[in-house]
Amino acid sequence: MHTGNHYKILEFLYWTRRDLYRLFVFAAVPTILYQVFDLKFLAIPWVPVALIGTAGAFMIGFKNTQSYNRLWEARQIWGGIVNTSREFALMLRDFSGADQEALKTAYYRHIAWLTALRYQLREPKPWENSSKSYNKEYRKYFTVPEWEGRLDSALEPYLSKAELQDVLKRKSKASYILALQSAWLKTQHEKGAMDVYKLIELENRIGLLLDHQGKSERIKNFPYPRQYASINLYFVWLLVILLPFGMLNEFQKISDCYVWLTIPFSMIVSWVFTSMEKIGEASENPFEGSANDIPMASISRNIEIELRDLLNEKDIPEPIAPVNKIIL
Repeated sequence: MHTGNHYKILEFLYWTRRDLYRLFVFAAVPTILYQVFDLKFLAIPWVPVALIGTAGAFMIGFKNTQSYNRLWEARQIWGGIVNTSREFALMLRDFSGADQEALKTAYYRHIAWLTALRYQLREPKPWENSSKSYNKEYRKYFTVPEWEGRLDSALEPYLSKAELQDVLKRKSKASYILALQSAWLKTQHEKGAMDVYKLIELENRIGLLLDHQGKSERIKNFPYPRQYASINLYFVWLLVILLPFGMLNEFQKISDCYVWLTIPFSMIVSWVFTSMEKIGEASENPFEGSANDIPMASISRNIEIELRDLLNEKDIPEPIAPVNKIIL
């Protein structure tokens, strides 16, 4: 997530510079052939180009709206995780009848669930865009915490050795950690530390956490439909290729020397379309490890700070600070 007022124009140009190189070639070649080699038949009427541009604009608008909806839904889910974690922590403290050490174990187990979930959501998928060259090179401006270390090392401070070994053997580690929490609550009830009504309320909070986890997994494991992404990409690049051919006659109507303006103006218009396509692409997978992702590590750290503060611990970690105005 970018925490600044906006991306700097130089950052944006750097991110899209490969497109600008292509756009220059697509604009320069027909212009040179038309003006230098007198191949006037290359010019095409403006109307079909405008129609394709209109269709492309509708498709880009549709894609960007749906991509933003996926991003915003993911942020709402993690906002729900924050609220449910707070409720669960307070209920554990006041309902479970656990001593300080047992309460610490339960709180740390919840932090382990957050850790396992965010590591799970950062696993690359074939349809994601984080491996594309322009995204990989931009990662020099920030780090993805889940890619900086191993899951077992990240879980080690929060689980006992026996629990850690058990969790690491499971396919769905986050789900299993919640199962451990549920089993612990059942044990507390059987020991008489809480009545059945308090048990039900706490189990309901575990159900909500599982619901948040499932919603996150749905966004992670189901991509923006490939047919829409594909046709949007084809429309944009069809427009980019045809645009200079349509502009040749329009500038020729003004003057012969104005024909050369086809190159910069075609590049500007095409850059707008290709950049909007890239923006939609950068938002459609909110857990892939891009600069525009949901800041799961930061949210998890803030929850950890609150839980450890409830335990009256002194050695509490600091919130994660943005790196070059980007925080994940």
